[in-house]
Amino acid sequence: MQGYDFKLITDGIKKVIDAEEGFLSALPVDVITLRRNSQNRSIKQILGHLVDSASNNHQRMVRLQYCKDLLFFPDYRQDNDLWIALQDYQNADWENLIQLWKFFNLHIIQVINSVDLSKLDSYWCDFEGTKVTLKEMIDGYLDHLHLHIREIKELAL
Repeated sequence: MQGYDFKLITDGIKKVIDAEEGFLSALPVDVITLRRNSQNRSIKQILGHLVDSASNNHQRMVRLQYCKDLLFFPDYRQDNDLWIALQDYQNADWENLIQLWKFFNLHIIQVINSVDLSKLDSYWCDFEGTKVTLKEMIDGYLDHLHLHIREIKELAL
């Protein structure tokens, strides 16, 4: 995979941060706490889920670069709602949550920019047993970010 470039992804993540930080900060309290999506998540909880996504993907991206065998790393997809509840995103300070989301994603950019390209075929298995390579994980990160930002915007407008 030599010569593979993730610039479109890292630039895309940075664009989302730059475009949405101010939008998120300007949302009224009732909008971020009361409006719910089809999974019964508020905007605060959706942004918290994006923090969880950054956190889990960060761990996988780093570990897949040095793990010699199959990476056994817990998948949290089946426990998303539990993660959201246990961290009490609904009652988190909104500005702190925005900054955590922002800076975790800025760090994800750093991790992606530093990735060992010879490790892009390293993989872990999700809770359904599906193999997910480091390359696939990086390639899918921006789409997941866009999906939930669109969801937040739909709820906010």
